[in-house]
Amino acid sequence: MPEQYIGRFAPSPTGPLHFGSLVCALGSYLDAIAHGGQWLVRMEDLDPPREMPGAAERILKSLHAHGLHSHTPVVWQNQRHHLYQQALDKLRDDGLVYPCSCTREQVRKAGGHQRAQCVGEQGNHALRFHCAGAQETFHDLWQGEQTQVVGEDPILKRKDGLYAYQLAVVVDDIAQGVNCVVRGADLLDCTAVQSQLFRALGASVPQFGHLPLVMNEGGQKLSKQNHAAPLDDQKASANLVQALGFLGFHPPPGLESELPTQILSWASARWQRQAVDRRNRLLAQ
Repeated sequence: MPEQYIGRFAPSPTGPLHFGSLVCALGSYLDAIAHGGQWLVRMEDLDPPREMPGAAERILKSLHAHGLHSHTPVVWQNQRHHLYQQALDKLRDDGLVYPCSCTREQVRKAGGHQRAQCVGEQGNHALRFHCAGAQETFHDLWQGEQTQVVGEDPILKRKDGLYAYQLAVVVDDIAQGVNCVVRGADLLDCTAVQSQLFRALGASVPQFGHLPLVMNEGGQKLSKQNHAAPLDDQKASANLVQALGFLGFHPPPGLESELPTQILSWASARWQRQAVDRRNRLLAQ
């Protein structure tokens, strides 16, 4: 374990929290608290066209209702563009970023982006991070030993001038001192690219842990895009107990009648990583 554990939960304000979001938030919170660490909340509001008006405030209200409070003031990515540009400048100076004007249709027809066939800078262009072919081997807290090969150079800044998730998430984790990233298993495939970025920016790669996903009847993960039902903040205690059950724990009868703070105290005292049920599955299974 690192000397001082710092974890985080970083939702995007594209809609309210749903049950799958709660599982991720709760797992990351409990892992931090159980290891004597800090738990931070960061709002990943980088993509205005995709954001839902009022969603960020509703997310924070839901977290508060469930007793999940950031140990430091909430960080908003839309206020940190200067940090992302500084990182891009460093990567460019190191020869690791290059312009790309390839269209989605060109990339699709080519079967993926290849730098050798990239059209380069032609008017509006994105900036890509040169790391294709890099291999990362790491131990995930719940998914075990992983080996990933980066398939193509990821975009760090889009043609429309917006900074990409891959860049911002790493820059912010570095700036906030995050050294244990607990998140959903849908982001497992991002780990190799992000590990490459951590190293390119002169930082240590954090420990990663990818929690199981709550699936819907159609075999998709619960998500805002798939119209997952918003959390009912009036049932916070019941929601927490249900999320603990999904994660593999066995809350005693009647725990849902306690306050969220008491439920979290019960759970953090009993949190053990090896007890987490690692299967992606329907809520009822």
